Amino acid sequence: MKDVKPPQKDAYASILEAIDVGVYRPGDRLVESDLAERFGMSRTPIREALQRLETQSLLTRDGRSLIVASLDHNQMAELYVVRTELEGLAARLAARHATEEEVQVLRGMVEDDRALLEDPSALARANRRFHKQIHLASHNRFLVQQLDLVHRSMALMATTSLAAQGRGEIALAEHQAIVDAITQRDEDAAYKALRDHISVAFVTRLKLDSMSKEAV
Repeated sequence: MKDVKPPQKDAYASILEAIDVGVYRPGDRLVESDLAERFGMSRTPIREALQRLETQSLLTRDGRSLIVASLDHNQMAELYVVRTELEGLAARLAARHATEEEVQVLRGMVEDDRALLEDPSALARANRRFHKQIHLASHNRFLVQQLDLVHRSMALMATTSLAAQGRGEIALAEHQAIVDAITQRDEDAAYKALRDHISVAFVTRLKLDSMSKEAV
């Protein structure tokens, strides 16, 4: 019997995850040799992954170097318009299609995340998992694909709204309202609760960015 080889690492997914969790931040320079060493890969798949990320506007050119892109105010506003509508639709469809097991997973996430209120970074990761679970509970593969694209671009934002004082607790209360609406199969309420949640997050993020610029 032949030995089963472990699946080959995906350079694109590895770099994208590193950007998503903040290993590489907007403005950071990405070097092929450094990435190859970090992820234990040859430079060829790294080069191909960087080209793909550049095509998707997640990386941009600074002379001959590739750096992690950043979003200006207008780009951020445009992204949130799309995200708000798509996330609201996902919540509406989740209220219609989610299985009882999926609803229980969402309820458990809200309860578990209360232990992370003092850790904004961990809470931000948990927040992404919560939203992803709602996407999957919509049972619409095309919507999930579009939301994946939106959330890739979200990784280009330098701050998380959950870093704002008191935002974590408020966000969890908003998550609870979303899950309650999905549990009750109230499509309109689920849609509104998630749209309102995203809108508050956007305003909070703008305030954080403004405070950051004033402090410079």
